[in-house]
Amino acid sequence: MKVPVKNISGEKVADVELRDDIFAIEPHTAVMHQALVRQLANARQGTHSTKTRGEVVGTTAKWYRQKGTGRARHGSRKAPIFVGGGVVFGPKPRKYTKKMPKKMRRLALRSALSAKAAAEQIIVLDDLTFDTPKTKNMVQALDNLQVDGSAVVLLPERNENVEKSISNLADVKYLRAGYLNVKDLLGYDYVIMPKAALDVIEGILG
Repeated sequence: MKVPVKNISGEKVADVELRDDIFAIEPHTAVMHQALVRQLANARQGTHSTKTRGEVVGTTAKWYRQKGTGRARHGSRKAPIFVGGGVVFGPKPRKYTKKMPKKMRRLALRSALSAKAAAEQIIVLDDLTFDTPKTKNMVQALDNLQVDGSAVVLLPERNENVEKSISNLADVKYLRAGYLNVKDLLGYDYVIMPKAALDVIEGILG
């Protein structure tokens, strides 16, 4: 698959051949969904906790006498039916971690990239550098590239000027190409990458 290479002014400067085994496969939606669910699950801390009636602080004395009040029989104010009592079957700390074979994870990434390529939502740049970190520079570059939605910018390595220029934009995110993941690919409309970042991706998924 051949796509144009543009500069930050939006002008075409060359063409680049995207590897068919990464950017032109039939997207496997089931594997993409599984990879996304795994990523979201692994991001959960699982530190939630509620107290049972045995853990609630309070008296253990019988609330009122067993007979003669006309009320129901109760032995503790810590029972779940009372305000301030324990919680029945409430959440406790647990791990949500899911495992997924490396081949399936890579298939999910290739499927997501292929879906983006088929929708013409991958933009390859010859280079992406700024002399100073300014948000308006990135806004101007996005306008030049005719990006009319959200975008994830893949960088081959740390670039402080570019990262600071992006950090104040609500619908734009920067990401190192080595940390490419399904959640960000599916969560943003466009994928913008310098050619050096493309080489990193092809080196990982090729």
